[in-house]
Amino acid sequence: MEFIISASSDIGNVKSTNQDSLNVRVLETSGGKMVLAVLCDGMGGLQCGEVASASVVNAFCKWSEERLPAMAAAGIKDEDISRDWTDIAVDMNNKIKAYGAQNGFKMGTTVTAMLITQDRYYIINVGDSRAYEISTAARPLTEDQTVVAMEVKNGLLTEEQAAVDPRRSVLLQCIGASDTVRPDIFFGQPVQNAVYMLCSDGFRHEITPEEIYSCFNADNMMSAEDMQKNELYLIGLNKQRSERDNISVITVRTF
Repeated sequence: MEFIISASSDIGNVKSTNQDSLNVRVLETSGGKMVLAVLCDGMGGLQCGEVASASVVNAFCKWSEERLPAMAAAGIKDEDISRDWTDIAVDMNNKIKAYGAQNGFKMGTTVTAMLITQDRYYIINVGDSRAYEISTAARPLTEDQTVVAMEVKNGLLTEEQAAVDPRRSVLLQCIGASDTVRPDIFFGQPVQNAVYMLCSDGFRHEITPEEIYSCFNADNMMSAEDMQKNELYLIGLNKQRSERDNISVITVRTF
């Protein structure tokens, strides 16, 4: 399996800083080509959210440099990824919380990270950033850790009510602002001729899954240039519809 990657981020219409951070890279390993994509949506006054989100992105990138090569050589196991990535989330939660306390800041970040190998994908999620598989439709691979998502799951809200609920961005947990962090871990088999997308919540509130599929289906994502053009189009559409948050997206095309 081969990969094409792209990423775009925009400060948006309202905020004075972009507190989203992201990184996507194709990795050459003894287990074949892989992609690591990490996207974090930071929160906090001044530049605190930017510090939190960048710190977590850097932690996952460091893991890919220091731990992944040996794991790829030995054969990656689900439990190894789950352990390592949970350890990163817990460690960064403690570090960011301590840094904020020492400096009088309140800060935190979501994280969605995805490793795509030749025959398996791995995802960690804390908060309400998302990962999608775009094949025959735009299908979420993660579950939001928000108050409204929990109420939808418990039958207290419909999806339509949740979409306009004023609490839709209230997180159940995030890295740096929670006493303890319990990340969700997801596993699956990657599909050829598909697109995998990671995005902050600012990218998806004002556009529909159908619009995402229309732009990001594999036939429209044949090159890095096509991918970025479509990313920027949907970012622009969000801004036209008065999205107030930072807007970030990563796309990975498999073939």
